[in-house]
Amino acid sequence: MTVIHYIGFDVHKKTISYCVKAADGRIVQQGKLAATRPALQAWAKAQRVPWHGAMEATLFSAWIYDTLKPYAERLVMGHPARMKAITAGKKKSDSIDARTIADLLRCDLLPTCYVMAPEMRDLRRLLRYRNMVVQQSVRMQNRMAGLLMETGTAFHKDKLHGKKYFSELIKSLQEVPESVKDLLRMSRGSMEMFESTQKQIINRLLSEPALEQRVERLMSIRAVGPITALTWALEIADPHRFASIADAVSYCGLTAAFRSSAGKQQRGPISKQRNAWLQTVLIEAAKLAPRWNPQLAALHAHELERGHANRATLQVARKLVAYLLAVDKSGQPFRVHTPAPPASTKKKTKTARKSKKAVALTPAA
Repeated sequence: MTVIHYIGFDVHKKTISYCVKAADGRIVQQGKLAATRPALQAWAKAQRVPWHGAMEATLFSAWIYDTLKPYAERLVMGHPARMKAITAGKKKSDSIDARTIADLLRCDLLPTCYVMAPEMRDLRRLLRYRNMVVQQSVRMQNRMAGLLMETGTAFHKDKLHGKKYFSELIKSLQEVPESVKDLLRMSRGSMEMFESTQKQIINRLLSEPALEQRVERLMSIRAVGPITALTWALEIADPHRFASIADAVSYCGLTAAFRSSAGKQQRGPISKQRNAWLQTVLIEAAKLAPRWNPQLAALHAHELERGHANRATLQVARKLVAYLLAVDKSGQPFRVHTPAPPASTKKKTKTARKSKKAVALTPAA
């Protein structure tokens, strides 16, 4: 009979507490490690018994997971929102948390979460950095408009961020302090730098061999652009981890919170447990999708008849998730399938054709 140890890790920025338990719950070893790769590798190599490990998903867990993965027979991450057993107790410490995680793993009660491959994780980090750069660019644009309004300068809102218009505007400023002109130039320079950076990141991601064909297939859906396709591909990673469209819609944060007890059901607002990056991109895409996609335009118009624009946008976003998931799972470009006419309709059509043919062949009186 093979002996296996179950190890719970409580990870932090500087230290990692661990607890090693046997199958019967007996503590074999426990202690604390420095949160460094050499210390983790030396500890993992010293383990003489095959082991399964688990840790809670945190900001520091990814590199620890990658370091320990080659030494473990099985290594998983626990879903932080579902690991209530850690926070429910009266006493809470690093050693107790590690012990609790080991028990949850040993009894097969640990709520695990999906762990993305390191290569995809690196690409996702680039895309998320690009989103931060875009936010900074928008802040610079708003700052430029704010400086002009502070000094009472009239300007064309839609043309302000054009290069030619901005240079002419700076030359025409007469009663504006030089400090404001300097701030406007610095803001303009920062905005151009941020825009150049985000374009470089997008071009790099679009040329990645691991993403190129996948993004091209996703963009075969009308109204899905490169940003939406990249965000879907890098935030979802493996589409087959979703058993149904409802699971994917829930992950994207497009469903309401649901509570049911004693025969009573209650729907709340949109749940906060979601992938915020996907939710933002999908909702923004859904606002523009009816302009480019006839099917989504019909869906939006149908929902809009009920009198709530936000719900119509939300329904379009859900349909976009269904399209994206179908294309991603099938590996085929998007096609609109026209439903075949019912059998009764086909019979009527054939009968009508025969009667017309008979009339055509009947000699004139």
